[in-house]
Amino acid sequence: MNRLYTFLKQKDSRSTLSRSWSVSWPMILIMFFEFLIGLTDIFIAGRIGKEVQATYGFAVQLYFIFIILANALTVGTVSVVSRLFTSGNKDELYRAIFSSTIAATIAGAILTIGGLFLTKVLINLLNIPEELKPMAAPMMRIYAAGLMFHYVLINSNGILRSCNRIKSSLRTMALVCGINIALNFFFLWNTSLGFNGIALATASSVSIGSLVNLTHLKKVTEGGSLCFPIIKKMLHIGWPIGLLQALWQLSSMALFLILSSLPKNKIEILAAFSTGLRIESAIYLPAFAFNLANAVIMGNLIGEEKREEAFRSGIVTALIGVMIITGMVITVILNARWIVSFLSENGLVIEEAKKYLYISMLGEPIMAWGIILAGGLNGAGDTKSVLLRVALSVWLVRIPLCYFFVILLGFGAVSVWWTMNLSQLVQAFLISKRYLNRRWLQERI
Repeated sequence: MNRLYTFLKQKDSRSTLSRSWSVSWPMILIMFFEFLIGLTDIFIAGRIGKEVQATYGFAVQLYFIFIILANALTVGTVSVVSRLFTSGNKDELYRAIFSSTIAATIAGAILTIGGLFLTKVLINLLNIPEELKPMAAPMMRIYAAGLMFHYVLINSNGILRSCNRIKSSLRTMALVCGINIALNFFFLWNTSLGFNGIALATASSVSIGSLVNLTHLKKVTEGGSLCFPIIKKMLHIGWPIGLLQALWQLSSMALFLILSSLPKNKIEILAAFSTGLRIESAIYLPAFAFNLANAVIMGNLIGEEKREEAFRSGIVTALIGVMIITGMVITVILNARWIVSFLSENGLVIEEAKKYLYISMLGEPIMAWGIILAGGLNGAGDTKSVLLRVALSVWLVRIPLCYFFVILLGFGAVSVWWTMNLSQLVQAFLISKRYLNRRWLQERI
């Protein structure tokens, strides 16, 4: 901490702060657009009915499992491309961009086909309440139809921010957000699509966004060629994050299933959980924005062989993020009732969602610190350590304790909310310990 204090007093600390903020603020806006999309989805679902709201929660969790490979590939892409961009090796950079784009397209196409045919089987295997299954299957098929385009969109956004073109990514996501929201309301008021309009709005908007991003990358992809060793390197870096996200999404599904076992008001509590998660994403998404920004900053600086500055920049980015997140937490706590009432008209759903928010907000600054430092580790290619620490906090703390409290002891949903906070504390501690020991700075990818 003394080193950090000394650094903050130095003249070059301003350039570090400026560099961190220049990457972070567009990412915050991008995540804000993602939040608006999710908020609109849950708003539309709530206006149709609590059953649709609960179904949407299940569908989104399952959909995120399908896009795990895209996120994993993108983590590897950012780590490789951000270093190549500052190293000056343009030929290798163009090969990496072209190879990553082709890999994302092929993976997305395969999972689109798989999603269309396997959705009903997956839903039947899960302990989803019977009254929700007829709505979940068609909604998931529509989401699956847009998977290939979403893969390209996610990957191309990673490439753009790695190459100092994050504002191009920002403009694309602003367009995606506007189209998604407009289509959501259009389908609700002017068609008979009902709840399926929510999924169709997402599939349509990400398809358009992916095509826009491909135009941004046209020049560099035309000059590239397919290179399997580069793809292998990206996957080697990214697979731990893919596995991590799979474990994370499975843990979210496990929480939904545990809450489905509550003896009473389970539909209302599931709807409240879905609503609370969407509101909480107003906090989580900016934290994740700093996570992604930290990965880019770390990769760029290591590519320039400025490893000590990379370490300090990661800390500075985390501190900026925690300060912003703390302010947002206070705002949400003070306005929880109004926010929840805007998203749901059911009295019990509103009360349960308020409880969730009051408890979960207490752990958000701690969550932000850990997640942002993890982004720095990802950018350095130290993804396996992040996988281990997050997996331990979720699968050895969160899920077992939630199961113990709800299934074995018969406690209510509040015990789940407090357990989630405890696991965030464990996660932040483990990641901080890894980051501060600095050994990851010497690793080569």
